[in-house]
Amino acid sequence: MGSNGPKNLDLRGPPIYPAGPFSPGQVPLFTILTLFPEAVQSYLSIGVLGLAVKRKLIQVEIVDFRDFSHDRHRTVDDRPFGGGPGMVLRPEPVAEAVEWVEERHGSHRRIVLDPAGTPFVQSHARELCTAERTLLLAGRYEGFDERLLQLLEFEPFSIGDFVLSGGELPALCLLEATARLIPGVLGDERSAEEDSFQDGNTLDHPHFTRPRVFRGLSVPQVLLQGDHAEIAAWRKKEALKRTKNRRAALNDPDKA
Repeated sequence: MGSNGPKNLDLRGPPIYPAGPFSPGQVPLFTILTLFPEAVQSYLSIGVLGLAVKRKLIQVEIVDFRDFSHDRHRTVDDRPFGGGPGMVLRPEPVAEAVEWVEERHGSHRRIVLDPAGTPFVQSHARELCTAERTLLLAGRYEGFDERLLQLLEFEPFSIGDFVLSGGELPALCLLEATARLIPGVLGDERSAEEDSFQDGNTLDHPHFTRPRVFRGLSVPQVLLQGDHAEIAAWRKKEALKRTKNRRAALNDPDKA
């Protein structure tokens, strides 16, 4: 059974979207479940994501799953069975928050940000940018009760082999990597097409702007001559060189 609704829900910033599933072709909806909505909201008001929300190219709803707790202290965590340090997030508030969200908007692709998850790469962003509704679950403390992740079939994704204190930053990383691939979000669609990893295994080429000479270093002459074919060839060569020097494993799995 789904929740009857939040206990103290206060969604600031993004509008409260109409209930019911979104039909195909509408603006993609990203729902972020977090204990710190203000941390997420501040980033959504600036830069690429801020413009995307303002232009209604994406929709973002932020839900504090603490509002689905059942005691006057708004408890969402408890001590781990078996002992050990830290606290574990209880399954009930998150499960009810997910059910409440999906009763309003329809089913989402459910993703949990987890350092033990699958490394998130550009191909995942390309896949996600076509989804109608995506739910990003940001945790804290020692993480979530494993039963929650199993029963609600969350997909775990990681942004790297390191640990943060919460999932809000990783959630924003996934959201921005995905949103910038949605048509209209970037001012020039070529910006996304020519980024690192867009072809799956190559870094971006070096970039230069004015002045032509900076502290004794000059802009490569090929970029100043106006020959677009030569420029394209130079950029491809430099991209391959940079990939080999910095991320050889992208082209040679044996070096991973």
